Amino acid sequence: MNFAVCIPTLNAGPLAAELATAVEAQTVSPSRVLVLDSSSDDGTAEAFRGRGAEVLTIRREDFDHGGTRRAAVDALGDSAEVVLFLTQDAVPADDTAFAHLLAAFRDETVAAAYGRQLPRSGASVAEAHARLFNYPAVSRVKALADAGELGIKTPFLSNSFSAYRVAALRGIGGFPSRTLFGEDMETAGKLLVEGHRIAYVAEACVRHSHSYTWREDFRRYFDIGVFHARNPWLRERFGGAGSEGLRYVRSELAYAASQEPSAIPSLLVRNALKFAGMQLGRHEASLPIGLKRRLTMNRGYWSREGK
Repeated sequence: MNFAVCIPTLNAGPLAAELATAVEAQTVSPSRVLVLDSSSDDGTAEAFRGRGAEVLTIRREDFDHGGTRRAAVDALGDSAEVVLFLTQDAVPADDTAFAHLLAAFRDETVAAAYGRQLPRSGASVAEAHARLFNYPAVSRVKALADAGELGIKTPFLSNSFSAYRVAALRGIGGFPSRTLFGEDMETAGKLLVEGHRIAYVAEACVRHSHSYTWREDFRRYFDIGVFHARNPWLRERFGGAGSEGLRYVRSELAYAASQEPSAIPSLLVRNALKFAGMQLGRHEASLPIGLKRRLTMNRGYWSREGK
């Protein structure tokens, strides 16, 4: 299958060379590797160019989760049937990751696929559990009809390691052009509504996890709350995130009890902050722009919003 790889970057540091090497080592080779670099000043763009990648440079303040990926697809034109996305810190776990992910598109009803994310070496209990909970060891293909069973997890998909059938993606209008968060879930939801299916491929693995501080988790969940407030159709079609959130917390505490009981008090505080951030985000319409800039992980978005 003719496919291209797209990677948004910003000061990837040593990961640039590691990721470029991992892409080169795959058992299937992309027709193009396109890097969307947000004006890195640490040699990231040069590292990818040196490995044969095309690099498009954008202003750092112009980065947008949906808009930048939309620009990548536009830049590819008709050169690829499938576009595979990675983030700079999602490194393929072996040389078959791409092949396994692309195999999902043998089913012509599949419009998008995403792989399994494994925790990085030395991951905390919170990091490791998040990956185990959201990315199980069993593959599954999801359709709109699964909403009764899966709820809001039906359109769940992560662009840290994902692939899209370009024709289907363009058929729904492409990625949203302005997004604070969740361009992957919004796109997946639209594909499902249009009758396409989404494949989760557990055999396709990357190493990817984040060691967020309490403050970062609060800000991240503020952005998630804003995303849900601005996309009420997702809740209407697939259900809210409340029951899934409770299931997550119970699972996380049980995991911590078996792995590192001393982490439980910290996890309780962290989850309280996540909940507070989510609730504030859901009521963002009543908050001033200046406060939103202080609460978010993406201040640039709100700077553009205020213009």
